[in-house]
Amino acid sequence: MDEHNEQELAEIRKVLKELLVTNLNLEDIEPEQIKDDEILFGQGLGLDSLDAVEIVVLLQRNFGLEVKDMKEGKKIFYSLDTLARYVLENRKQ
Repeated sequence: MDEHNEQELAEIRKVLKELLVTNLNLEDIEPEQIKDDEILFGQGLGLDSLDAVEIVVLLQRNFGLEVKDMKEGKKIFYSLDTLARYVLENRKQ
C-alpha cells in the first residue's frame, strides 16, 4: 500500500472510531482509545447484532456502501481495521 493510501486509511479509521462512539452509545470510550486492530464484537468492543445493523446504516449513510451478504459482513466487521480497509477499497469516489 502506498503512502497516500496509508494516509487515507488512517483518516477513515479516525472517522469510523468517531462514528462508532457517537452512534453506538459507547459512553465510556473515547474514539482515540479504540485500537486500529480492535475486534468489534465479543471480547473486543463488545458490540452485538443490533450494533451490526447500525454499522450497516453508518456505512450506507457516510460512505455510500451497502453490505448485503452477512457472510461477507462477518469478515468486514471483524475489526476496526478490516472495516476501514473495506471502506477504502469500496467507497464511491
